[in-house]
Amino acid sequence: MVTAKKSGKSAAAPQTDEKLQKVLARAGLGSRREMERAITDGRVIVNGRAAKLGDRVQATDKLELDGKPVAAKAAVSRRRVILYNKPEGEICSRHDPEGRRTVYEALPKITGERWVSVGRLDFNTSGLLLFTNDGDLANKLMHPSSVIDREYLVRIQGTVSDEMKQRLLEGVLLEDGMARFTDIVDGAGESRNRWFYCVVMEGRNREVRRLWESQGVKISRLKRVRYGNIFIPSHVRVGQWLELGAREISDLCLTAGLEPIRVPPPTREESKKLQRHERKLRAGKAKPPRLRR
Repeated sequence: MVTAKKSGKSAAAPQTDEKLQKVLARAGLGSRREMERAITDGRVIVNGRAAKLGDRVQATDKLELDGKPVAAKAAVSRRRVILYNKPEGEICSRHDPEGRRTVYEALPKITGERWVSVGRLDFNTSGLLLFTNDGDLANKLMHPSSVIDREYLVRIQGTVSDEMKQRLLEGVLLEDGMARFTDIVDGAGESRNRWFYCVVMEGRNREVRRLWESQGVKISRLKRVRYGNIFIPSHVRVGQWLELGAREISDLCLTAGLEPIRVPPPTREESKKLQRHERKLRAGKAKPPRLRR
């Protein structure tokens, strides 16, 4: 059994050693800072012993967080990001005890890796979801310090006054603290069924719904249409996915404060498969999956 190595200038330390918090973050378990706190709190076990800050590990080490085994993943050879147009009626979990369909069922398979969700959308919310094979990128995109705006299209039942919009822009006290929209733009509709575009800078649970409901109105439809610089392309229908290109992923990395990875492009076979998929999307031949009832 390999023992976790301490950080330091040791000539014997293999070059494959990595900081423990970095490995845990890459596995999609939280940000590096959160993983540092987990290590300090004694929640991380390496090879049967409590880990300490400064530990370095190899792929052969056995890791646990909160008593659950962690698969130590090597640095991704090619950073990938999937855009998924989520329908209503899907949950953002890998498994559901009630047997409802999950968002992961519609995504392409990846060998030796897994898709990590960049945030979540609730059961009755549709729209843009991002997934990546790089847990560190996912955590940085979700972290409040990245200050990434999320834009939603909402249909409101009830009267929305200018005074109400001003309160929502200035800030409303919710049960988990102050929250606000950074922008609200009128959309289509009249009277008591109107559409609005609104933007938040955080990803708190049901934040958009709770903000509007704090003003005595209800949301009858809610769809996320943008995450940072990423929009849903018009040819990607509900229930379909699209893999982002190198330039879009590079922009996402810069937005998250992460250095882009210089890696070889997709293999010829991978490129052909992605091109076939996008042609089907544009031709309307890629059918969205059926929802379970």
